Amino acid sequence: MPTASNGDVSLFYERDGDGDGDETVVFVPEAGLGGWSWGWQHAALTGPFEAVVWDLRGTGRSDAPPGPYDLETLAADLEAVLADCGVRTAHVVGLGLGGTIALAAARDSSSSSSSSSSRIETLSLVGTAPRGSAFDLESLFAPPDDRDALRNTLETTLSAEFREKQPDVIDGVVDWRVDGDADRDGWDAQVAALEGFDASEWLVEVTQPAQVLHGTDDGLVPADAGRDLARGLPRGEFVPLEGAGHLATIERSRTVNDLLAGFLEAHAELDREN
Repeated sequence: MPTASNGDVSLFYERDGDGDGDETVVFVPEAGLGGWSWGWQHAALTGPFEAVVWDLRGTGRSDAPPGPYDLETLAADLEAVLADCGVRTAHVVGLGLGGTIALAAARDSSSSSSSSSSRIETLSLVGTAPRGSAFDLESLFAPPDDRDALRNTLETTLSAEFREKQPDVIDGVVDWRVDGDADRDGWDAQVAALEGFDASEWLVEVTQPAQVLHGTDDGLVPADAGRDLARGLPRGEFVPLEGAGHLATIERSRTVNDLLAGFLEAHAELDREN
């Protein structure tokens, strides 16, 4: 089982693909959700890219030290995973809290000349806002041992149409959440990183190409907050996902996969030309 270390904290990750580190995509999960939550994107992008999926501290197979955690520590965890993989540059894809971790890491990457902290090449941010006050993630949490409560959380994160048409997927998500999600302590420790978060003043420092994907029916992070995020990023582009909820990566997986693949392949091609 591959693990990276940040101090005395062990971080579990999975790595698939060619393994040469030339074109690597790393996925950063939403608060409390295990690496399972990127399964659709991981499967679609592995092959053209090396894919790395990891569990945040406090989730799944990673260590769960006492909280609260801060955003700088979680961004340092991302750096530790990339360093352990020997990744020179990475395309980072984050959902919700994972998006704020990606932003913090990208800011460090943009403002530093050291090779150990200049790994972030592009950003793809899903259901992410530039301010912690825009996040209302409480309805996403349920105890991993309470299947009914886990199922109920999907009423606020996936559209009614999707839940009605894809009952097998809903069952699968519940199963994965039972096996891989954070407990209350881990959840609280992670969400604490959003307290006081406000990137409004420093988004101009994040100069990497960035696409901001956002479900127009996201009930946890308003789509307008995603638009604000894209406007604040020097190279940001807002891409609405019509009718999708917060977990657009699941209910609009084909669309999200196509958008990610197109964005990443375009920038990989530019890198090859340069």
